[in-house]
Amino acid sequence: MANLSADQRLDLITENLQEVLNKDIIETILKEGRNPKIYWGTSPTGKPHCGYLVPAVKIAQFLAAGAEMTILIADLHANLDSLKSTFEIVEHRAKYYEYTITAMLQAVGVSTEKLRFVRGSSYQKNADYVMDVYRLSSVVSEHDAKRAGAEIVKQSNNGPLSGLLYPLLQVLDEQYLDVDAQFGGLDQRKLFAASTEWHPKLGYKKRAHLCNAMVPGLSGGKMSSSEEDSKIDLLESVDSIKKKIRKAQAAPKETDNNGILAFVQYVLLPVATLKTGKPEFRVSRERDGLEPLVYTNIEKMHEDYRNDILSPQILKPAVADAIVELTAPIRAAFDANPEWQEVTLKAYPPPAPKQKKEKKQKDKGSRHPGAAKEETPKEETPKPAEQ
Repeated sequence: MANLSADQRLDLITENLQEVLNKDIIETILKEGRNPKIYWGTSPTGKPHCGYLVPAVKIAQFLAAGAEMTILIADLHANLDSLKSTFEIVEHRAKYYEYTITAMLQAVGVSTEKLRFVRGSSYQKNADYVMDVYRLSSVVSEHDAKRAGAEIVKQSNNGPLSGLLYPLLQVLDEQYLDVDAQFGGLDQRKLFAASTEWHPKLGYKKRAHLCNAMVPGLSGGKMSSSEEDSKIDLLESVDSIKKKIRKAQAAPKETDNNGILAFVQYVLLPVATLKTGKPEFRVSRERDGLEPLVYTNIEKMHEDYRNDILSPQILKPAVADAIVELTAPIRAAFDANPEWQEVTLKAYPPPAPKQKKEKKQKDKGSRHPGAAKEETPKEETPKPAEQ
């Protein structure tokens, strides 16, 4: 990937992105021969799963294109978003995320020399940053703050004020991390648009925004940490990975909302390019006595899938094997790192076992079924006292 031209670097940076806002900022930097500074933020809440490989692959492509990459572990944001975790647990989860993200990028096979991790709490409590929070809150309406965070912050009729602060902080992060662009999912587009509008109000420059596609999970909807069947844990066992892929939703001839095909497009084909210099995905047809199907682009895969040349029955095992191979270095890194193992237990402590309630014994008395009931003695009416 060395010695790429400016156009080749731009193609690599924008590959598979759904949208690029203020693209000219990136183009200018590349034409000047400089390295764009990009940041991606993640809030350390649920365990990272295979869905995180989608942004990880893009981050790997940014690094391969010479970008200087910052990973923001947004620990304060994790508390602001409906107080999902205590500050103590968030501290352990932040460390877990650093181990996991590093292992993901190493598994993809790119150099991480130009990668840095930053905790949000390391600068978000500084006087200048806090002053800018006040300044920005004075020029942003409640309506605009809610709209900016609509897709990324839990909202309710009487939610905590922290939900309004969340988008303001994320916009200010661009300035205080000193970056040219922010990378995130398409669900953050409203916040990215707000950044373009809000930064000039404080006298700061506009940034570019790189929007990743929202990739469906194994059950058809969004791949979510809270939905066990929709995702595969990065440390999941080989047997469990294969079982989940077998059960994954992938209707024959339907390419829309197909999590299996999407994973090939956004993870497996780009990873092959990063590792070997060319995109390639092979689907074995050995059981049918046929030559394997070899794909170098997703368009041909979609065409064959719609025509039932590529069926779910032969695609799923190929994808399962590829995920097993891709995640093997991550599992190996975890097994070889006692500190990572220790922090996992602190970050995601196993639920306490439920205590069984003791059944109360009913007082059945001395009677047994069929026994004659004893007569209750009648109370005698007291005689009136003699005069």
